[in-house]
Amino acid sequence: MIFIKEVPSAIDLDFRFRIMDQYDEYLQVLTNALFSMVLSEPKTADFAKIANDEMAELVYKYPDRFATAIACLPLNNIDATLKEIDRAINDLHFKGIELWTPVNGKPLDVPEFLPIYEKMSQYDLPILIHPTRESQVADYSSETESKYIAFKIFGWPYDTTMAMTRLVFSGVLQKYPNLKFITHHCGAMVPYFAERIIEQCNYAEMCTGELHTQGLNSHPIEYFRMFYNDTALYGSKVATLVGEDQALHRAGSVCCSGPVAFQQLRLSRLCRRIRN
Repeated sequence: MIFIKEVPSAIDLDFRFRIMDQYDEYLQVLTNALFSMVLSEPKTADFAKIANDEMAELVYKYPDRFATAIACLPLNNIDATLKEIDRAINDLHFKGIELWTPVNGKPLDVPEFLPIYEKMSQYDLPILIHPTRESQVADYSSETESKYIAFKIFGWPYDTTMAMTRLVFSGVLQKYPNLKFITHHCGAMVPYFAERIIEQCNYAEMCTGELHTQGLNSHPIEYFRMFYNDTALYGSKVATLVGEDQALHRAGSVCCSGPVAFQQLRLSRLCRRIRN
């Protein structure tokens, strides 16, 4: 990938370490930035093992730099995914998994993904959600592709928001209340539209008779509040407003090489647990 070669922190450990050295007691949790590109490949399970083994080697070799890693998974093969979760957590000592959204066009609340949530509920470890919309997804039905990188600037937060919405209204969070989903880009659209979520859900049920909340024991907004949110907003101060107990410091090292990506924020209780 050409753009990866242009980002030194993605391929040059010494460069990355020099940035990290600017901050006291700063460790990173490794994730794989581009694994979504192979989710439709027949050998995805093999690719996942290779990627996870490589991250595990980095954590083992640099324990003072990397606290742990988050497993990438062959989500086009659920049986292989469940096996890789067990291997990554039990053998490689990873502290969570990463889910891309959508997965080959599928939302995260389809029944085939429920065994993943069942297993992660048992492990009581977090699930990082990362959007993966590409430029081929047009912004308007009359066009064939997205323009002006809108698919990434606004499309990614939109896809994250839709994933959160499906997980809420489908009852996944109600069924597995101890699941810890971490959203990318600080909860995407949800923190900014919290009051609209409340108003529209109430309006739909009272005025139009739409029963979208049927089967939920609490108002949908209460389930939205169960998400943890990272602070990868390129330094935007609004990222801190969700509260430290629901915020995790995260910087996309593949996309951001400068110090702006590494603002110091206090780690939340969940983040401290991951480090331990």
